[in-house]
Amino acid sequence: MSVIASEIEPVLSIRDLRMKYDDRYVLKGIDLDVYPGQIIGYIGANGAGKSTTVKIMLGLVQGYTGEVRLFGRDIADGDVGYKRRIGYVPEVAELYDSLTAREYLTFVGELYGLDNERCDRKARRLMELFQLKDVYEARIASFSKGMRQKTMLVSSLLHDPDLLFLDEPLSGLDANSVLIVKELMAQLAAEGKTIFYSSHIMEVVEKISSRIVLLAEGQIAADGTFEELKERSEEGTLEDIFNRLTGFHEFKAIAEQFVSIVREE
Repeated sequence: MSVIASEIEPVLSIRDLRMKYDDRYVLKGIDLDVYPGQIIGYIGANGAGKSTTVKIMLGLVQGYTGEVRLFGRDIADGDVGYKRRIGYVPEVAELYDSLTAREYLTFVGELYGLDNERCDRKARRLMELFQLKDVYEARIASFSKGMRQKTMLVSSLLHDPDLLFLDEPLSGLDANSVLIVKELMAQLAAEGKTIFYSSHIMEVVEKISSRIVLLAEGQIAADGTFEELKERSEEGTLEDIFNRLTGFHEFKAIAEQFVSIVREE
């Protein structure tokens, strides 16, 4: 890890987190401490509990048991002030299509306590860096997937959050923008910001994460740097380690069946 736990208070602390939908436990006792300056690669198969964990931390899901503390405070105490220190980019960029980018971004900024003029100034400059200066006054309905993703990224950063949750943030971005976002995450982490990064693109998680947390069937199956995970689970890429730890070995056989069916006459 990039910090010494005994010297620095965790930004995020989870103890025995459990969540049940109907009669099935999605989370089965998660324990996790996350510290300033870390980029956490939070990975797992679909249904492993990644999205549920993040939504609980964001205050979007209730009914869990256990304790979740952000910035030293239990999020169940009723004080939602911690949300002003959080930024979030969901997997699907759902925006208000009837608004212009300027209207949407100033609206979001004001929700976080920024005044309209300051928010407009910051949003305009950030959109320009993403090559979106010419569409700042255009309605979001006209935006491509990549343009929407860039707008969502800008909205998550306007208020200078201390903790950033990113769910597939590179989805739809062009190659240049991907490079910008990767470098942006590294620089934010260097300034002490904490980034919770969730993605199915293992190559990216492997390269950008200072720490990788692998979730399998509602429990943490592995937690450490990429080098530490390799030492515990033989050599290989993060994808290889992921497949070994989650027990998913059938991907080649399934792919062969796909090809066989596709080629049927």
